[in-house]
Amino acid sequence: MVLGWDGLGLISFVLVIYYQRDKALGAGLVTALINRVGDVLMLARISLLRESGYWELWGLSLEEGVVGLVLVMVAVLSITKRAQIPFSYWLPAAIIAPTPVSALVHSSTLVTAGVYLMVRLLIGVGELQVGGFVRSLLLVVSLLTNVMAGISACFEVDLKKIVALSTLRQLGIIVMALAMGYYSLAFFHLITHALFKSLMFIRVGRVIHLFGDSQDLRDVGGLWERMP
Repeated sequence: MVLGWDGLGLISFVLVIYYQRDKALGAGLVTALINRVGDVLMLARISLLRESGYWELWGLSLEEGVVGLVLVMVAVLSITKRAQIPFSYWLPAAIIAPTPVSALVHSSTLVTAGVYLMVRLLIGVGELQVGGFVRSLLLVVSLLTNVMAGISACFEVDLKKIVALSTLRQLGIIVMALAMGYYSLAFFHLITHALFKSLMFIRVGRVIHLFGDSQDLRDVGGLWERMP
């Protein structure tokens, strides 16, 4: 799990800094550093289970206190990967990457890793008392992220950043479904989101190229005539 989790963050950093510019490097460093927070929590979780002599994924046979600590750690590290509050800054910043990279990162790789981890976690421990606390934590975080992303998108003029903020909102809805126990619905939404969000980014990239590589929404107009 650590190899896949950390490797995904490393590859995403390399893709974000593709253009080798100062702004791209800054966005890549933000992405990498926030993901490193999740990596540290992942290693700490493994260390905690190792000290308890347990190597299963979640350690459900351990004491309630240890299980609760493990669950909270996993919940927080998954929040870093899926860019929920307070770790939401890196996802809009990552749009500095080429549009195909944005389509990949925002739809089906980096952000969905945290959701997939929570799906596996909550299916196994959702009925425990501490599982209720984790679900409440996820519900509050997803609601705050939804409100923040929705308000920010209303005042944003960067085309790709608007789509990135819609990713935050969709992830918030998915996590809300998880928090309320609709695991199959959340996973189905995760798959459909990967499909339509990747297509949306590719189409936005086409519009950007059509208007002289400008990502400013105020420069876009007359699409019905230019792209019938």
